[in-house]
Amino acid sequence: MSRVLIMDDNVIIRNAAGRGLSRLGYEVQYASNGEEAIALYTQAKESQCAFDVVIMDLAIQGGMGGKETITQLRRIDMHVKAIVSSGYAHDPAVLEYEKHGFHGVLAKPYNMKDLAAALRKVLGET
Repeated sequence: MSRVLIMDDNVIIRNAAGRGLSRLGYEVQYASNGEEAIALYTQAKESQCAFDVVIMDLAIQGGMGGKETITQLRRIDMHVKAIVSSGYAHDPAVLEYEKHGFHGVLAKPYNMKDLAAALRKVLGET
């Protein structure tokens, strides 16, 4: 079972995505900002239960967003697999996501089909 960390400041998006992924057989944990995501990722890695992929919102209200978070996570784990999620289609981190350390992109609003496809692609489950 693949482990997924969802980082989004919108609790509705976090919960909806998490419920859908749980139904698809993924184990899911949640973070509302970059600081939480880094703490959870570090804890999971140290306890030998690392996350297989992190889905992170680019813009977090009042907290660390995706660009800053991926930079920190790559210091912890150079091989972290991350998908950037954003409604800002013209942001450089979305347009050139690989240059920013991400392995995939998920445009908001997204549905479960889009989310599952992005995960399968990043995890090599196509």
